Amino acid sequence: MHYTYVLYSEKDQKNYVGYTEDLRARLKQHDQGSVISTKHRRPLRLIYFEACVDKKDAMKREKYLKTHYGRMYLKKRLAGFLSEID
Repeated sequence: MHYTYVLYSEKDQKNYVGYTEDLRARLKQHDQGSVISTKHRRPLRLIYFEACVDKKDAMKREKYLKTHYGRMYLKKRLAGFLSEID
């Protein structure tokens, strides 16, 4: 299984989108500051993830979620969560 996930930075109030084969291990890396792109954006919260059977599908989904339309999709999908943090 491969996962596409979205983390919310409580420091800068922005999202980080990524993909991984082992979601728990990857989240631990983010929490420990082992990931360069999120090291200075901690604390982070997992706010969304999707499971894909194929790595290519997870990578494609990650790429989509980073586009304008993907961000719009996440905004609609996470409307309840986003209204809580505003």
